[in-house]
Amino acid sequence: VSQDGVSQDLSESVPQLPGETLITGKIVIFKFCFPPQVIPTSSWKPEKNIRDPLFAFLNEEKFNVDGWTVYNPVEEYRRQGLPNHHWRITFINKCYELCDTYPALLVVPYRTSDDDLRRVATFRSRNRIPVLSWIHPENKMVIMRCSQPLVGMSGKRNKDDEKYLDVIRETNRQISKLTIYDARPSVNAVANKATGGGYESDDAYHNAELSFLDIHNIHVMRESLKKLVLTGAIQIADTVSSGKSSVLVHCSDGWDRTAQLTSLAMLMLDSFYRSIEGFEILVQKEWISFGHKFASRIGHGDKNHADADRSPIFLQFIDCFPTAFEFNEHFLITILDHLYSCRFGTFLLNCESARERQKLTERTVSVWSLINSNKDKFKNPFYTKEINRVLYPVASMRHLELWVNYYIRWNPRIKQQQPNPVEQRYMELLALRDDYVKRLEELQLANSAKLSDPAASPSSPSQMMPHVKTHF
Repeated sequence: VSQDGVSQDLSESVPQLPGETLITGKIVIFKFCFPPQVIPTSSWKPEKNIRDPLFAFLNEEKFNVDGWTVYNPVEEYRRQGLPNHHWRITFINKCYELCDTYPALLVVPYRTSDDDLRRVATFRSRNRIPVLSWIHPENKMVIMRCSQPLVGMSGKRNKDDEKYLDVIRETNRQISKLTIYDARPSVNAVANKATGGGYESDDAYHNAELSFLDIHNIHVMRESLKKLVLTGAIQIADTVSSGKSSVLVHCSDGWDRTAQLTSLAMLMLDSFYRSIEGFEILVQKEWISFGHKFASRIGHGDKNHADADRSPIFLQFIDCFPTAFEFNEHFLITILDHLYSCRFGTFLLNCESARERQKLTERTVSVWSLINSNKDKFKNPFYTKEINRVLYPVASMRHLELWVNYYIRWNPRIKQQQPNPVEQRYMELLALRDDYVKRLEELQLANSAKLSDPAASPSSPSQMMPHVKTHF
């Protein structure tokens, strides 16, 4: 086999094992086998009329953790301090009748009735009304998400929609205007009027300030605009954290660029989402439950490989930030591998209502089951939990690097050593950290016992805590 002038006799390096072996054009060697716990019978063959051709529906793996229980919307909003006297939880969409691509549970202004929401929905693309994604724990600024208004060429207006955005602004008395971040280039937003869409004009929305972020649609996003996505997310995070304004984020339909922007901004603003559990909840909430079209963008079970709806939107989101979190890059790579593997049901179908109809939580396994059953494998040993610290990544092209361990890990020139020395060192450091934490807790308990016993109290402060020498 020859590639870029490099020749190698692969027949010598491929182990002669029973089964089916495939050598791809990238010189990646795959060995296909089906363990008994995955496929019940060794003589299994796909049937022509099989109802669910995706492997996730046949996977019978068992884990000691149920990944489907990771995200509970009520608990997540409660963590954010919701509901409160300004915001309420509504079940208007519990049967997905208001919006079939939104989750069943939504957070909206307390002063807005469900009837008001129904009227607003008629003026938003796909009925995707403005709803709350995140609230700042201190200044109470919020991040809202929605789709474009249905203005059209005639410049239609909707008093209910205009009033609704005013109510959102008034939930925080500190601000005079609501900032609307439209992910699209302004020329695209204007062009969308021809198909019934559009944007919020100054004439109709007096108390709102519109800003275009110049991020193109999925057809261009296939060529990657990571810098623009990062820059837009930084603007959103800065507007909210500085207390300048609450923000409303949308693109055309609110399920691609909007998800990228809101989730990245929330990662920067909320340290909880930088933990393993928090990141899983963020993906479940902002991407899966709010209707990112995984089935259309990834194309599982679709033979039309050149489908115009396909685009690596979620992959670009994962690739947008460094690994200075509780998790390591192996965690991110595992998520992306199973985005395409069809081994789990987590990233199947386009929206929550479709997943409910197909009973995915009953018929498939969650990828979070795999990860959470062996968390140490995915932990960053250098992680230090910091509460309410805002992270601002540098979006300059000079600081954007190729993710070598993901994009070219199969290149024979970048052949990864086995076992991976970096992963081995991570595990050693995690074990060392756990040992020191245990020793520190033991010392603290011993010290507490001494303090509670006056007779055993040391004569000087220097005797209270023995010196512990640590090395990292």
